[in-house]
Amino acid sequence: QVQLVESGGGLVQAGGSLRLSCAASERAFRVYAMGWFRQAPGKERAFVAAVTASGGTTYYAASVKGRFTISRDNAKNTAYLQMSSLKSADTAVYYCALRRNSGSYSTVAAYDNWGQGTQVTVSS
Repeated sequence: QVQLVESGGGLVQAGGSLRLSCAASERAFRVYAMGWFRQAPGKERAFVAAVTASGGTTYYAASVKGRFTISRDNAKNTAYLQMSSLKSADTAVYYCALRRNSGSYSTVAAYDNWGQGTQVTVSS
């Protein structure tokens, strides 16, 4: 069973940048597309970005397109989310997961093996 561990969250001022990492425990990570989601207090978990297994195709939520970049390094069993021009609305717990089920890349139900999350707080 692949385990995912997120890191890189923290407190940043509006307009700043952060890079989140998602480290997988096994090489099996390489065969799955993976995604980043976020959940703000009192809100449902929401899609942020996804990348195919090869890293060749990426998908973004409209709210982050042009500001966030998803990537992966399969040799390191790690995926990344580079976040720039951060806004207070980006404040949330960020989770990574593997796309192991049917469904669109933006659907929570299409993903399993969720990490424990990492807190991102953007101060205005």
